[in-house]
Amino acid sequence: MTYILTAESTASLWDCGEFITTSVGLQVGHPPGAPLFMIISRLFAIFAPSADTQAYMINCMSAICSGLTILFLFWSITHLAHKLIVKEGEEMTLGQMFAILGASLIGSLTYTFTDTFWFSAVEGEVYAMSSLFTAVVFWAILKWENVAFERYANRWLILIAYVIGLSIGVHLLNLLVIPAIVFVYYFKKYTPTVRGFIKTGILSVIILGIVNFGIIPGVIKVAGWFELIFVNGMGAPFNTGVIIYVLLIIGILTWGIRYTLKKGMPVWNTILTCFMVILIGYSSYSMIVIRSLSDPPIDEGSPDNVFSLLSYINRDQYGDSPLLYGQYFNAPQVGTKEGEPIYYQNKTTGVYEKIGNKTIYEYDKRFCGFFPRMYSDTRPNFANQYQAWAGKNNGPTYTVNGETITRPSFGNNMRYFFNYQLGHMYWRYFMWNFSGRQNDIQGYGDIMHGNWITGIKFLDELRLGNQDELPDNLKAEKAYNKYYMLPFLLGLLGMFYQYRKSKTGKQDFWVVMLLFIMTGIAIIVFLNQTPMEPRERDYAYAGSFYAYAIWIGLGVLSIWEFLNKKIKNIDPRVSAIAVTTVCLFAIPVNMAAQNWDDHNRHARYATTAHARNYLNSCAPNAILFTYGDNDTFPLWYVQEVEGVRRDVRVVNLSLLSGSWYIDQMKRKAYESPGVPISFTHEQYRDGKRDYVLIRDQFKEGNLKDVMEFVASDLPQTKLQGYIKELDFIPTRDVILPVDSAKVIANGTVKPQDADQIVKDLRLHLPMQGLTKSQLMVLDILSTNNWERPVYFGIGMGSDAYMGLEKYFQLEGAAYRVVPIETKEAEFYDYGRIDSDILYNNIMNKFEWGNIKDPKVNIDFFHDQTIAVMKYRNTFLRLAQKLYDEGKQAEAIAVLDKSLEEIPLYQVPADNSMLFYIPMYYELGETEKANHLLNELATNNYQMLKYANSLEPKFANTPSIQQEERLSIEVIKQLLAFASQAGQKELAQELQDKVLRLYNPSHISPDKPLMKDTADKAGK
Repeated sequence: MTYILTAESTASLWDCGEFITTSVGLQVGHPPGAPLFMIISRLFAIFAPSADTQAYMINCMSAICSGLTILFLFWSITHLAHKLIVKEGEEMTLGQMFAILGASLIGSLTYTFTDTFWFSAVEGEVYAMSSLFTAVVFWAILKWENVAFERYANRWLILIAYVIGLSIGVHLLNLLVIPAIVFVYYFKKYTPTVRGFIKTGILSVIILGIVNFGIIPGVIKVAGWFELIFVNGMGAPFNTGVIIYVLLIIGILTWGIRYTLKKGMPVWNTILTCFMVILIGYSSYSMIVIRSLSDPPIDEGSPDNVFSLLSYINRDQYGDSPLLYGQYFNAPQVGTKEGEPIYYQNKTTGVYEKIGNKTIYEYDKRFCGFFPRMYSDTRPNFANQYQAWAGKNNGPTYTVNGETITRPSFGNNMRYFFNYQLGHMYWRYFMWNFSGRQNDIQGYGDIMHGNWITGIKFLDELRLGNQDELPDNLKAEKAYNKYYMLPFLLGLLGMFYQYRKSKTGKQDFWVVMLLFIMTGIAIIVFLNQTPMEPRERDYAYAGSFYAYAIWIGLGVLSIWEFLNKKIKNIDPRVSAIAVTTVCLFAIPVNMAAQNWDDHNRHARYATTAHARNYLNSCAPNAILFTYGDNDTFPLWYVQEVEGVRRDVRVVNLSLLSGSWYIDQMKRKAYESPGVPISFTHEQYRDGKRDYVLIRDQFKEGNLKDVMEFVASDLPQTKLQGYIKELDFIPTRDVILPVDSAKVIANGTVKPQDADQIVKDLRLHLPMQGLTKSQLMVLDILSTNNWERPVYFGIGMGSDAYMGLEKYFQLEGAAYRVVPIETKEAEFYDYGRIDSDILYNNIMNKFEWGNIKDPKVNIDFFHDQTIAVMKYRNTFLRLAQKLYDEGKQAEAIAVLDKSLEEIPLYQVPADNSMLFYIPMYYELGETEKANHLLNELATNNYQMLKYANSLEPKFANTPSIQQEERLSIEVIKQLLAFASQAGQKELAQELQDKVLRLYNPSHISPDKPLMKDTADKAGK
């Protein structure tokens, strides 16, 4: 009921939109896919009363899976608790029963209300169902333990194998339970010894490796060998080898199971049966291939044959990270070597054609080492981030090609591992769940954002400084949750209690500890995360928090047993009820009360409202370029599931480097014709034109001619002298001609703006080369030739815009490409504004997703992704444009609409709203301007006061100093606005407040505060 009541009412941010979309239409989502999740989600969607409630039904499925997870956790705790306090062969007393049930209640309800699990429980993502599979598997091995020496006990092991096979079709996290299962088996069947313990540990890792690296990819890989033999070797039709291989597996396993049964070989019979049921569960992946063959609108990776399926399951498009040995981030690349072959299904020739090999990069061995954590150089700021967490590189220094490079030492490497990967990316999340959370603002190590807290003042001050002085807009966060470390301490108590209680308890302790480590710290080691993750990753470690909740339950037992020993003649039933009641209110009830408001997503429609606004910003039959997950997945959802604006073709630039995605863009989808692309599949297939260099052979060139040059296979269009011939663009300056009559006729430009139309669009390409995605964008612009409207999403990086910014026209949540050049950017943004179109869109057409309801939780990512970045600046730009056009009433209405639909009590005023204030003053709305000025002044004054209250070790950190400098500059600007508007008293009051904190010379060495701001006052 908790999860159903708080479930999101529609699709959420991030991957949820994609998962719901691919479930409803049984389409192919991102690698490695989740076919079983999609099949079950589709079943729930069928029962939705309308198209727009299908997302809620799938969210409710996650809620039900999560509720069942809690049930299996309850049963698992009862099993472990029973073993601790009820001796074998003895009958359980009523007091013991109350204590066991109380412990299970507290442990399971604590996990119910934990931050991480609750977050995943109310949205259409795979993690709720994955948690259920983990809970079922762990519960099943405990059930086996009860009947281990009875006849047919191995059926529980076969059930476990089958559930593990099924879980592969949801998420691979479930595999991490395998080591715990192996140890339960070992402790039950054998007399434990140190040598046996070590051997069992090694065996458990081997079994895990066999399933994860052997069975999952291996079954598909061997199928590929058969396919090559029969198709390429014997000329048989496609999929002949796969069919024969499947029949062969079925035949061999059937014979093997019958043979071992007949010959009385129970161990081998169990192994073969387990292998078979894993494959039966794994067979859900056949849906991925079947649906991909149908060419659905969403077909990521296009895994329609055995080789593309293997690449899909291996997640090849995401690349690899080193695990035990590899390069450091500043290692010079010294060459490449060929990896496994890449095959392309050539339907014309009827064979699998080898189009190349996977590229393996080789690095200078002097910059490689054991257990490399600081390995990635994919982003320019990674070097600084690594050193921020690990300290300045202090390894050996080498000269490479005349450049002196200092390698990180192993000490740097391990400091990064402990400080960032373990400390920031695991223990911080752990303590969020069992101690308290500062807020939901994503932080990167600073003391104000996203930290764990205790709620105990002196402890928090030791780690984070004076939390009482935090600005109100941070303290008022719904995600400011305090548990006073009680869940954490009770879990520690339960952990030590289980370890010390008895021999059996110690064995169970190691089982739970293995589950805790494998689903937490082991994932950290395997993922090898880089700095600056784009979102919080705590959902990946929910299994580890599940294990800790078991110890929290057992902690209740330890208190109960302690009371019974210390208080004479106390009734064990009374003590059990008393302990349970106190712990219930101290932990689960408090956690529910603290967490409800920031986990309640009921009646929140902001994500899908934003998606509709995005699409409704576009003219009919438009092409819309998007970039990231939150740009694209909600759009897929409203188009595919709810049928909104299917005439608009969404083109994701992150995927446009894949030949499979270009194929899909060229196909018709619903009411949208294929995207105009001149290149043939043979010209952009994998391995061809993945990266196109730019050379200055010509001063400039027509874009159409340039694209034809790049597409040509003539020798003169290639660069020689490299490992292989390379395609290139012969000029940095390209021209896209404009037919003025056409762009007026089709509505791209209004007739009254005809005199502003440029003769052609001129793009300068300063980079060394273009990715396939960038090349396709240019080709689409050229081939489209102003036929269909073309838009780019707001908020993408300038690299994605490729110099088109000066030809942008803001029409809502997207920029339209128009043949009118904007000479100067307004308010640090791009392009011109057509005030009629933009006004009609945001005032009449756009939806706001119930943001203004104070009961609706607008978290950090909704705030940043939807409210602030996407809209407030758009409202401001439109108001400025209307003011310039003399439409003052409309300008006021626009600013008022902004504050009505995105109110300050939901999304507090931040510095992005700074220029609302002079706009209101100019429009004569002094009271509204003063109100906003007070809001921003209060926020920034409180930030200064907070910074001023900190000890030097906190105050001197870069993040605090930066915030302090920013607040001072904002207050100077506010003083200037107030002074110019004649609000002298307001300005003086603010100045006096600040000067009570700071000496004027500290703020500005040369001038007093008021004079400094007055001098800078102006437009």
